[in-house]
Amino acid sequence: MNMKYQSKEIYNTEMTAAVKEHYYEVLANLGENPNREGLRDTPERAAKAMQFLTQGYDMDPVAILEKAKFAETYNEMVLVKDIEVYSLCEHHILPFFGKAHIAYIPNGHIVGLSKIPRIVDVFARRLQVQERLTTQIADAMVKILDPMGVIVIIDCEHLCMSMRGVRKSEARTITSAVRGVL
Repeated sequence: MNMKYQSKEIYNTEMTAAVKEHYYEVLANLGENPNREGLRDTPERAAKAMQFLTQGYDMDPVAILEKAKFAETYNEMVLVKDIEVYSLCEHHILPFFGKAHIAYIPNGHIVGLSKIPRIVDVFARRLQVQERLTTQIADAMVKILDPMGVIVIIDCEHLCMSMRGVRKSEARTITSAVRGVL
């Protein structure tokens, strides 16, 4: 039996072709040979990677949270912590990554717990700044759930600071957004 690995990710073929051409040109302009064995398929892989890393533009946070919104009288804090965050800095298109911690106090509705990390991905899978990412998550939670309060804390390392620029690999950025009683 000859079984091959098959990716289940779906890509826009027109976008892949267009972005692939640009990556080919970037490699050539950097002095590389985009036709050499190790780079031959890199422009297409990079085009697909960028589509994956920016798929948040095609996601609807309202639809995600509304799908799993349930009436409930629970009115104590709900905390989902240590949610992995992977995003791209819009200034350098370099990754930043870390953890998000999100807490809310329900006001008649709760949301399925898995939807909270999904909301992080909706906004993180866009070209971002951490400050905006933090507020977008908090504002989406407020808009859809109308909780008594929400707090979002994000702690990330930015490769634009670690790999280039000031080159401070241990520097972390912590942002917060607080809404309502929290």
